Amino acid sequence: MPFKVGSKMSNRREFVTLARIEGANIRELCRRFGVSPTVGYKWIERSKQDGETFEDRSRKPHHSPKRTEDGIEQLVLEVRDAHPVWNARKIRRVLQRTLTVVPAASTIGQILKRHGRISADASALIHPWQRFEHDAPNDLLQMDFKGHFQIGQGRCFPLTVLDDHSRYSMLLEACENERTETVQPHLIAMFRRYGLPWRMNMDNGNPWGNATGDPYTKLTVWLIRIGVAISHSRPLHPQTNGKDERFHRTLKAELLSNHYYASLAEMQRAFDAWRDIYNQDRPHEALGLEVPAFRYRPSVRSYPEVLPVPEYGPDDRVHKLRINGMLHVNKCDFYLSQAFSGQLLAVRPSAEDGVFTVHFFHKQLGSIDLRHPGSVVR
Repeated sequence: MPFKVGSKMSNRREFVTLARIEGANIRELCRRFGVSPTVGYKWIERSKQDGETFEDRSRKPHHSPKRTEDGIEQLVLEVRDAHPVWNARKIRRVLQRTLTVVPAASTIGQILKRHGRISADASALIHPWQRFEHDAPNDLLQMDFKGHFQIGQGRCFPLTVLDDHSRYSMLLEACENERTETVQPHLIAMFRRYGLPWRMNMDNGNPWGNATGDPYTKLTVWLIRIGVAISHSRPLHPQTNGKDERFHRTLKAELLSNHYYASLAEMQRAFDAWRDIYNQDRPHEALGLEVPAFRYRPSVRSYPEVLPVPEYGPDDRVHKLRINGMLHVNKCDFYLSQAFSGQLLAVRPSAEDGVFTVHFFHKQLGSIDLRHPGSVVR
């Protein structure tokens, strides 16, 4: 059974990286990647060979671990030419993977300067902020659309999802729009491969927010239903999704600047190749110059192929929200959100007389006061 989506080499490499993690469930990974256990274990064994490229036919290693001083300088230039915005620290970390003796970052910087490889654009990428990060992979994913741009006869809307702890790029898709029906299938494919996160943070734009300030849309209601908590950035504060915003800057500098792509398919091929480099090869300074794949682990929570049905308590009153977004309780109407139309909600008594809390699965949506009918769910 073959690897299904994206570049075969990229998928094989990612599969092996995740399979090497201590305690990894190999058969579950095989299921998520769409391969048989026989194929999965074959690539795990092949990955133990030096210079494995994950192609159908093996190749010899590109570089020897023993190089002359001129050879090391040439290697520095080769890495820089392949990745024109990588700085001296990143290049040094890459060379340390194959060489026993590597020049200091300052020496590599002088080599780049001497050969005219230092640019103002690369220096501008350095950012002094120290950001908070969550304790473990899948605790929080950041999701956003990068600004759209012209491509062929249309426009590309890059959809990105980043793991907060590891900076692992979970999703990088060239979309033709920002609609729910476009985004949801990509998220399902991502959840099937990596499992469910505990929470996802997003801004207030479509398709996970709207101009009215309502944080609930058909997409976020679906996320809540499958067991993913949601949160939104404060309006006009993009730094709340700072790691994904920084990812967008890196994507623009390393892939999108001064390049033209004729179609979404061509753009997606470039995204797949660059995402593999970002996760597996590119040293990340916020990670102590390790790569995101070094810190990422798939979630133990599998994607539910059948949408779960809510199970509420014996004291809860279960109400089906009307199509107009109104919740009807004790002959009183309260407006909630049309995003929940047709969903089963639990109305639960609180400690205050006449006040009830409103719940959808694990999420408390607010409260209603039967003494003041005709208002909204607070």
